[in-house]
Amino acid sequence: MSITSAMVLFAVIWAMVFYMVNPLWQKSQAEDGKIVPGTPASAPVDAKLRFKALLTTAVTIVVFAIVYSVIEYRLVSLSDLSIVVPPSQR
Repeated sequence: MSITSAMVLFAVIWAMVFYMVNPLWQKSQAEDGKIVPGTPASAPVDAKLRFKALLTTAVTIVVFAIVYSVIEYRLVSLSDLSIVVPPSQR
């Protein structure tokens, strides 16, 4: 795997993990009871983006290491998967 491929893979995994982590620990203005005029009641009080970005990076490093190992060392190949390939395409 080239360095560019590794960077793209890391960025894609980071984005997917961030989308999963972002809704966690959200407290809306309606739940807090202090709605700022001009904002929706569902707007977050404190998004905690720095903490979520650091958590996302830590989780991504672990997931990336696993995915990179599987790809680089060919721990799983297509022949390991039970995919039925028609004889005409072999």
